[in-house]
Amino acid sequence: MGIIFITGGAKSGKSKFAESLAFKREKRIYLATSVPLDNEMKSRVQKHRKQRGGDWITIEAYKDLDKVLEKTAENIDVILLDCLTNMISNIMFEVYDGNWESIPDHIPEKIQNTVLAEVNKILDFNKVYMGDIILVSNEVGLGLVPENPLGRYFRDIAGSMNQIIAAESDEVYMVVSGIPVKIK
Repeated sequence: MGIIFITGGAKSGKSKFAESLAFKREKRIYLATSVPLDNEMKSRVQKHRKQRGGDWITIEAYKDLDKVLEKTAENIDVILLDCLTNMISNIMFEVYDGNWESIPDHIPEKIQNTVLAEVNKILDFNKVYMGDIILVSNEVGLGLVPENPLGRYFRDIAGSMNQIIAAESDEVYMVVSGIPVKIK
């Protein structure tokens, strides 16, 4: 089995497309990496749950995903991780909760290494997993250069992780205005 990587802009239809692929399988895990801290995000989470329906195993986690999946993924046909960029955001704020305008020089590398370790855990898990893993991530490099350090660090780390995952994936899609385009 393998990895299917889906990228695209915000509200491009990535999740809907990923879910349509997963719905073709009987036993599914939805791995939600979002941490809903405010009412707007909680509302989004509820909307996604309703959209998916109740025939998923839903896991909410953004780190140590290999351990989480080892406990739950036996006899599962497909795992949908939505999304990598939420995972990155959560790790960024976990690793550093200080002033992003005067971030110490060593912090961006520490964040990138922490995120890379998590990505590698997913890639390593795929080597022993008998189903498919669908990974969703935002394409962050098509817009303007972010005006603040936080935005630039996020863009750089997400772009690097997207490249690593795309290189390891069996299939890669970019979703534009709801239309998936196979690029690998």
